[in-house]
Amino acid sequence: MNPLLAFVIVMAVWTVSDFVAKKTQSLLSSLFVASIIFLIGFLTGVFPEDLLTSSSLLAFAGVVVGLVIVHLGTLISIDEFKKQWKTFVIGVSTVIGIGLFLLLAALIFGARAPGGYEGVASALDFVIAGTGSLSGGTISVIIIQEAALGFGLTAVAVFPVLIAALQGLVGFPITSIILKKEAQRLKGEYRAGRLAAPVTAEAGTVAASKLPAAFHTTAGTLFVVGLAVLVATGINNLTDGTLNTFVVALILGIVLRATGVFKPAVLSGIDSFGVIMVAVMILQFGPLAAVQPDEVAALAFPLLLVFLFGIAGIALFAGVVGKLLGYSLPISIAIGLTSLYGFPGTMILSQEAARGAGETPEEVAAIEGNILPKMIIAGFSTVTITSVVVTSIIAAGIGT
Repeated sequence: MNPLLAFVIVMAVWTVSDFVAKKTQSLLSSLFVASIIFLIGFLTGVFPEDLLTSSSLLAFAGVVVGLVIVHLGTLISIDEFKKQWKTFVIGVSTVIGIGLFLLLAALIFGARAPGGYEGVASALDFVIAGTGSLSGGTISVIIIQEAALGFGLTAVAVFPVLIAALQGLVGFPITSIILKKEAQRLKGEYRAGRLAAPVTAEAGTVAASKLPAAFHTTAGTLFVVGLAVLVATGINNLTDGTLNTFVVALILGIVLRATGVFKPAVLSGIDSFGVIMVAVMILQFGPLAAVQPDEVAALAFPLLLVFLFGIAGIALFAGVVGKLLGYSLPISIAIGLTSLYGFPGTMILSQEAARGAGETPEEVAAIEGNILPKMIIAGFSTVTITSVVVTSIIAAGIGT
């Protein structure tokens, strides 16, 4: 497809999605609207399968996504990071809840497993595949696929791909509604004087950075943040992925802000930040291009069970653990739901909820400052850390 035409179409879809989100005050999130448009476009053939790759945005996003994660790290102080241990615990409980509830689904509906399988034992293959893919990202999907194909279980190998492609469609609207409730609650807290606005960078923050002035330009900032991502990538490679690139990048962002090397919100204010963010958001829609109607039809019933029982497990475990730890029910469940999409959805949905509820810049900043750190760390604790560890362990059970 013509690259310029592909770029224009993608920008048109995002423009419409952003417009709908603003008109509905984020009741319909931009991510959800864009997901629907892309899914319908790909399934009907209106959009060619190479639309996103031809636009060059996917390739660009693959390069800059690490930069944005470092940037997110510079939004979080060391003290804030320490406070989020409760968020991590909720994220871990979410993955456990998904696994247990999918096991319950297998015990109830195991005889209806697709692909010629019979009984609970074969349904457990789908439980394992569903747990890994519903709670994890690309790495979890790959782990499941390798294990399934090793036993010639093609249906089980396709299953996590479909879940990964469709889970945003489920997670975005539910999280958007829940975060809107949390944002309204926080607005009341702010107006009652019980919620302080986050500390933001003042005009002199840039000068206070330990970096020379040459690195405060757009190119200079991208250079030094890019170096941080290269370090994170090197650590990932040295540890064979045990320390994931994006987790290390987030931690580096936090540390470099704390030591004064990077200013808070390090990428804010540079000329290219808007384009970078649009490209990163497009990453969410890449899997939709590969969805085939016949595959969805063949696995429709187990897909339905995974989402119904999986979300029930998320709501119960995240809600109960969150309440025990002192979090509100909406934010606890929202933290659990990050397992369905991770970054950048965690960031976008948080910002949309804050803008939809806040009526002044101060209110928006206070609401976002409370929600965003929890959602960002939640996404990494479920999708990037816990799910990969859990999937690596349970994948050995496929085919046995």
